[in-house]
Amino acid sequence: MKAGIFIVDDHYMVIEGIRSLLHNEKNIDWMGHATNAASCLDFLKHNQPDIILMDVSLPDKNGTELCREVKQLYPSILVLGLSTFNQQIIIRNMTDSGASGYVLKNATKEELLEAISTVLKGKTYFSTEAAASLKESHAQQLLITRREKEVLQLIAEGLTNAEISGKLFISIPTVNTHRKSILEKLEVRNTATLIGKATKMGLI
Repeated sequence: MKAGIFIVDDHYMVIEGIRSLLHNEKNIDWMGHATNAASCLDFLKHNQPDIILMDVSLPDKNGTELCREVKQLYPSILVLGLSTFNQQIIIRNMTDSGASGYVLKNATKEELLEAISTVLKGKTYFSTEAAASLKESHAQQLLITRREKEVLQLIAEGLTNAEISGKLFISIPTVNTHRKSILEKLEVRNTATLIGKATKMGLI
């Protein structure tokens, strides 16, 4: 049985590149493409692909939002995130929205076919670089203790050391110790940079 494949991407060269990789595969039924979220949703009203290869960055709606909407409307359709970005937070956002996997646009034909085969079996697939990004980020998160994460969250909310002290029932010197430890572990020097990096890592 052939798997119906549809792609949503606003770059014609990407669409043509993937189509050329897949069009001779006997188990693939190329169902077409959309260049934005609106045309994708219009297509799905009358057609049901097995898998959508979905760019995470679209002109009218980001892939995370579109993925969530597609999964709510058509739960049986599988979504593979497609991107040039391998940041952990973007990958997590896609999978949290219902994507069954994540493939980078520099993936080989074999990797793409493996991704399609894997998600059709009900499993989750991450391309090599995406998997490495998740592993690295997870390792970094493990360096942050539970208490440090609580302090970090309150720092991000704009609380002072004194306010954090009162909220967590710990002394101000202890808050200072946790703050210093977090800055060192994330290799940043100030609060603004800390919040930016922690957000990208998915820590807050």
